[in-house]
Order: sequence, then C-alpha cells, then structure tokens
Amino acid sequence: MGLFLCDLSLLAKFYFFLRGRVISAEQRINDRIRASEVRLIGFSGEQVGIVTTSIALSMAEEVGLDLVEISPDAKPPVCKIMDFGKYKYEIAQKAREARQNQTHIVVKEIRFGLKIEPHDYETKKAHIERFLKGGDKVKVTVQFKGREQTRPEMGYRLLMKLSEEIAEFGFVEFAPKKEGKSMTMVLGPVLKKSQAAKKPASKPVTPPKKAAAVEEVVPEVLETEEVSQ
Repeated sequence: MGLFLCDLSLLAKFYFFLRGRVISAEQRINDRIRASEVRLIGFSGEQVGIVTTSIALSMAEEVGLDLVEISPDAKPPVCKIMDFGKYKYEIAQKAREARQNQTHIVVKEIRFGLKIEPHDYETKKAHIERFLKGGDKVKVTVQFKGREQTRPEMGYRLLMKLSEEIAEFGFVEFAPKKEGKSMTMVLGPVLKKSQAAKKPASKPVTPPKKAAAVEEVVPEVLETEEVSQ
C-alpha cells in the first residue's frame, strides 16, 4: 500500500512538472509577457536593443500599440511593438489565400461501349474536353461484352483515337490497361486547376438527356462521376 501511494506521489509530481512546461500556442502580449527584460524591435522595425519589460510596455503605450512576444525561446525573448489586431488579421488573410490556392484533384469517369454510335462518341468526347478544360482528370473506360473480350486491341485503338482527338486539352497520364471486362485510360489536363479557374468560362455543351448524369458536381477529391452508355 505504501509503495502504491509513493507511485501516485511521483506521478503527481511528474504531472505538475509537465504542466509547468506547457507553452501556449497563443502569443503573449503586453502584461502577459513574463520575462523581466526583452530584446525590443520598434514599430518601424528598428532594433532598440535589450530593455526591461516595463520600459518596452511604456514605449508601446506611447504610440498606442501592443508589445508582442514574437520569439519567446530567445534569451532574452524578442518582442516587437505592433498593432496586434492588424497582425492577427493579416495572418488569417494569408491562411485563407493559401487554402484558396490549394488544388483538389478530381477524377471524372466516362464509359464507352466498344460499338458506340458516332453521335454518342462525339457527345462523350465533348464532355471529356469540358472536364479537361476545367482542370480535372478523366478516367475513360471501354467496356467489353461477350466475345468482344477476345478483341482488346479494338478497345485500345478506340482509346488512342480519342487521346489524339483531345490532345489540345489533355494528355495520356496512364496508358490503356486491360482490367477484366474493361480497358481503362486516364487523361490529365494540359491546364492545371488553378490556371483553368482564371480562364473565362466557355459556353457549356448541352448533352442529351441520357447523358445528364455528367452534369453532377464531384464534391470530393478522387471521387468519380460515371456516364453510362
């Protein structure tokens, strides 16, 4: 029992030791700065040097700004006189811009039958071109039925013919590959997503009713959109 209480005591001391070492992610400003002296940078960026924290606070108050600890691990900590509210706003703005510039890879999927009619072929090719212009990747699948499975070269020729016709907008990222009863090829866009977003939107192609599923928005990365023949 005594040994058990001793262990608890050691654990308690270790907990409070760690607790005392926790560093807040929030920057310390003004009266929250604990150091007795700091290396001060003025609000214009000039190096003031090492001063007591009370003097640094007085200097910040004189110009109506905040004393912000920007490098707490330095010896002594580095502080700067600045408008802390404006500083936080600028940091948030930069974070928003960084998120907006992130690109999400979306893979659309278009399916062809080996004996597809010319009109259906042109309609689906138009959809593929539109996806590529928008900066999306396109997975093109040729489905084989019955004895068509013994003629994979026909599916290969169909996919390569398509890749040549859309070369202005996309390129073959993954060459045609036979997988069970189908053959798949992945096309990558010539324009990146961010570049495509800057270009003015072209007039959308109006598909026939049976291909209307192509108009669905793909909300997540690597989610595919299928169009049945």
